[in-house]
Amino acid sequence: MSLVTLQSVKKDFGIKEILIDASLSLDANDKVGLIGTNGSGKSTLLKMIAGIEPIDGGQILTNSGSKVIYLPQQPDVDENHTVLEQVFADSGEQMSLVREYEEISDKLAHYPEDNQLMSRLSAVMQRMDTTGAWELETNAKVILSKLGITDFNAKVGTLSGGYRKRIALATALLSEPDLLLMDEPTNHLDALSVEWLQSYLNRYRGALLLITHDRYFLDKVTNRIIEIDRGDIYSFAGNYSYYLEKKALAEESVASSQRKFQGVLRRELEWLKRGPKARSTKQKARIQRIESMRETEFKQGLGKVEISTVTRRIGKKVIELENISKSYDGRTLIENFSYEFSPEDRIGIIGGNGAGKSTLMNIITGKVEPDRGKVDIGATIYIGYFDQHSDDLLAALNENQRVIDYIKEEGEFVKISDGTQITASQMLERFLFPGNQQYAPISKLSGGEKRRLFLLRILMSAPNVLILDEPTNDLDVQTLAILEEYLEDFAGCVIVVSHDRYFLDRTIDTVFSLEAGGNIRQYPGNYSVYLDYKKAEEEKAQQTVEAKEKPKNIEAEKSDSSLKKTDSKKKSKLSNWEKREFSELEVKIAQLETEKADTERAMANAPSGNYTQVQKLYEKVEELKQAIDAATERWMELAEIES
Repeated sequence: MSLVTLQSVKKDFGIKEILIDASLSLDANDKVGLIGTNGSGKSTLLKMIAGIEPIDGGQILTNSGSKVIYLPQQPDVDENHTVLEQVFADSGEQMSLVREYEEISDKLAHYPEDNQLMSRLSAVMQRMDTTGAWELETNAKVILSKLGITDFNAKVGTLSGGYRKRIALATALLSEPDLLLMDEPTNHLDALSVEWLQSYLNRYRGALLLITHDRYFLDKVTNRIIEIDRGDIYSFAGNYSYYLEKKALAEESVASSQRKFQGVLRRELEWLKRGPKARSTKQKARIQRIESMRETEFKQGLGKVEISTVTRRIGKKVIELENISKSYDGRTLIENFSYEFSPEDRIGIIGGNGAGKSTLMNIITGKVEPDRGKVDIGATIYIGYFDQHSDDLLAALNENQRVIDYIKEEGEFVKISDGTQITASQMLERFLFPGNQQYAPISKLSGGEKRRLFLLRILMSAPNVLILDEPTNDLDVQTLAILEEYLEDFAGCVIVVSHDRYFLDRTIDTVFSLEAGGNIRQYPGNYSVYLDYKKAEEEKAQQTVEAKEKPKNIEAEKSDSSLKKTDSKKKSKLSNWEKREFSELEVKIAQLETEKADTERAMANAPSGNYTQVQKLYEKVEELKQAIDAATERWMELAEIES
């Protein structure tokens, strides 16, 4: 069943034609990855399908019974909502029931003997069972926790942009639409959260249309790739790896056809130059065909970013960190860390959100002073720093400045790797900024194009130490592939902070893992090798635990054997001690049942939002259940002997 159909859709922004005559259909089982260079119109296409961006021609047909949810890169949220309120904002009756339950529970905490409140609570709980509100709340907390959010009562306004994006992502997933439109959903997620989201979307029953730079993610989640290339849409059945294979074959086929066409045209032109007399009908038709061939235009291969800037000479001394430490608000991020960077280093820095990755980068670049220790930078070192904070980056750009003028501030001419000089305009063309864009204001560029422009300026400054803090955010997969090739030949030190597994595998040979307590552990190899090390460490730890448990198990087996021998010699009647135990167990079981009921009541009456207290009460209920089961089992054994 088709959920959305585009028929001859057109979209033009004046300086760039986004869609020329695009037709596309999205079906219920589609898991589609949308790719294309920055500024090609990927986000615009999602907005048009969502009904947010108008079209200039054609039509978009949406199945009347289909629910479509759009998750933008910068979602709108209510800063006055708590995390849970924001997630449940569109949940209607279910959200109202959850709120009512929380309010009544809060009142019962102050007035536990109020029978009217107890009756209301019972009625609300029954309605929550009927509408599935319990399940909704549980699912919301699970999803939020998997995305790294544990304080469900925090005000959204107090959270960072990255956490707001996660809340919006959780809201979109909980809504379970027929078609989910996602623009860079993996941005601001750490590796574990990306792995979880990947697994979740693999099980997702609805259709997906997503934009992402994460190529492993594309490979695992999608079953179809759609590419936007200069106003045209191309569809490839299969994941990203399949797309790369078919794209290469298609480009080779087009190139071959173009070569054959040019060969035929050349021979025809040579015939024409010999001055044939156009007397016959055949000769006239041949001349007309040649004229038609001369007017034929082939669409050139997809433009690719070309990076070939030179680097400065780098000495033996690069950057030395000596016993550096850094804490914020009593929390240690880096503790007594030392390292000497070499000119050949390719370092990848990983860790959870808030672990201190950007802090370490800022200490290295001198933006932040360590609490202890020192940073010594070599005399010949020139650092190029590509910062992850897009908001700060974009705010620093003069939106009214022309693109060409921004680049000329770095230099009118650029020396490239082969020693020749090219103009700033030619360098912009290599970075996929054609002439009409070069003289347009920066405000006309997309977010990804602004990031690419900033990257160009950094590389034009000819750094010999390149620090990339989340470089894959907002850069298209084509630019990332070229950047990876550039880094392979870069004559200097490279330090990368990234959650992009594919990018790390391509660019680094050492991993710095920021762990609890400010400890920074070093692992040789790329990210996949690091994962192998971690898996081996976990298996070794598990084996150690099992080895410690083995003696206990042997003792337990001996004890069981002894008990079996005793059981075989059991008397036909209970001893006086067993009779006393039998009667005491009846009383004990009743007491345990009463205590369990009281604890469950306390759990229901726990103050709204006090999840710590609820968790403790829940654990107590589980302990009481186990105690009741054990006592009941023993009582049944004794009852059998007595009978």
